[in-house]
Amino acid sequence: MDAANPSQALALVLVDELARCGVSDAVLAPGSRSTALAMALHDDPRIRLHVEIDERSAGFLALGLARATGRPAPVVVTSGSAVANLHPAVIEADQGQVPLLLLTADRPPELRHTGANQAIDQVAIFGRSARWHVDLGVAEDRRSANALWRSSTCRAVAAAGGDGLAPAGPVHVNLPFREPTVPLSDDGRATAAPFASGLEGRSGQAPWTRTTMAPRRMEDEELRGLAGRLLATERGLVVVGATTPGSGVAAAAGAIHDLARATGWPVIAEPASGVRTEPATVLTHAPLLLSHAEVARWGTPDLVLRIGRTGLSRELAGVLTAQVPQLLLGADGTWDDPERTVGERLVADVPATCAALSVALGLPTTSAWGDRWRALDAAAGGAVAAVLDGDDVPSEPRTARDVVAGLAAGTILVVASSMPIRDVDRFAVPRPDLTVLANRGASGIDGLVSTVLGVALASPAAPVVALTGDLSLLHDANGFLLAPDAERVDATFVVVDNDGGGIFSFLPQAAFPGSFERIFGTPHGREVADLARFHGLGYSEVVAASQLTSAVTTAIATGGVQLVHVRTDRAANLQLHRELTAAVHAAVEEA
Repeated sequence: MDAANPSQALALVLVDELARCGVSDAVLAPGSRSTALAMALHDDPRIRLHVEIDERSAGFLALGLARATGRPAPVVVTSGSAVANLHPAVIEADQGQVPLLLLTADRPPELRHTGANQAIDQVAIFGRSARWHVDLGVAEDRRSANALWRSSTCRAVAAAGGDGLAPAGPVHVNLPFREPTVPLSDDGRATAAPFASGLEGRSGQAPWTRTTMAPRRMEDEELRGLAGRLLATERGLVVVGATTPGSGVAAAAGAIHDLARATGWPVIAEPASGVRTEPATVLTHAPLLLSHAEVARWGTPDLVLRIGRTGLSRELAGVLTAQVPQLLLGADGTWDDPERTVGERLVADVPATCAALSVALGLPTTSAWGDRWRALDAAAGGAVAAVLDGDDVPSEPRTARDVVAGLAAGTILVVASSMPIRDVDRFAVPRPDLTVLANRGASGIDGLVSTVLGVALASPAAPVVALTGDLSLLHDANGFLLAPDAERVDATFVVVDNDGGGIFSFLPQAAFPGSFERIFGTPHGREVADLARFHGLGYSEVVAASQLTSAVTTAIATGGVQLVHVRTDRAANLQLHRELTAAVHAAVEEA
């Protein structure tokens, strides 16, 4: 491997080592200082390059690719404010433990702190959010260069994926480039030359440094002790919150359900857990049930096994107080305890631990406790259906329920934060043949469009559907500027449009009508159809609730990026939620 100049040499080596480490996709927000990296990525057939104009959207596009694959997708930007625009995606990757690799081009040291164009202080700019950060220094033709570049690249990929020192997350590699950054020598000739130390990697396309992670398994004595505690507890719950791509929890869904059957305990699983897959064990309407004071008192468990980070249901948080014994199980030791009520933490491999506990406990069992929970959940389901199917007016709860119910097996559903993820949690029946993803790290609405497109690019064989509100769609509308090059992107967005921020109608702010609409309701008055026309997207509007499933099916079959528009009213939505809660409470009292 020869190079015309040190900048090209660094770029070629870095891209080669990324490919050797298993990286298959990269995202580029174009700029001048990142030229060497951009050209190296473009010319390497082992890595698919996706070009996005907006750096903030580019960061979330890479995050979506990583959510779908579990592998970091590098995002490359030029120097200056372009780097700062990655910060929202960095925060989500940090909090959501998503592998993300940030390759930021920079001005060389002699241009820093001089007022030079697009030169800011980029070193460690992401602070504590980064799992690891390194400034590689200006590329030079010296004997140690090749080993430095290749070793650092391997370390960056390993740290992004979770290397045992910290969970998966963002890693920042800052790359100062001197001119020329195009493949020309200092005298302007396009002549490649050997480097002092050579630029070749290890033989057989092996990475320079390979990292292998072995899961931590419980000792036999620990396992027997925990199995005994579970066996002695009838009134228990398995609670699974949002999980991360590398946690193994989604792969452990079967083992978790086996454990629930072995204990007779019900499961409360958030949509983004990867475990909301078994209607026989997962409670569909747990938040609605727990909003009933008597059910909350009766349903307070004697022991809870928690996996992942909960945060969707205030009703559940109100039951899981510090007086309830709770055991938090996780492979990476993350302190997922927002209410500070967990009494014990067990750092161990989730699939292996749940499977071993199921074996230790033996055959499935039933209990009056579990049977009562399931009876209440069935009563709640009947009440919800009666209300939602009482007319054909589109609503947010029915849209969430029907989207989940109507998708074909194998579909990937990406759910926006705010009301969509909560409506899925309250009203959608669990399914074993869907994958549900969501940005629940920082739980922001930003980056939704780009995340969905990243998931779609990484999953060409699966239909990808998003359930989003209008503000989430508009907030990342620049995500639709993804360069329409040789690749095709297929993704259907179901857009619930209530002309503003519907979730605030459920919060204390709604009690102050003088200021509420302007600073919380925030009506925008924009037409989704106009946005679709501007970006050349497919568009259809659903005017009756019964049309939704066929509209989504048609959009998926049509291909490309499609918007399925569902108009709702914020005041009517608040009233409908109150009606649904009252109906569930009445059904519970009769059950």
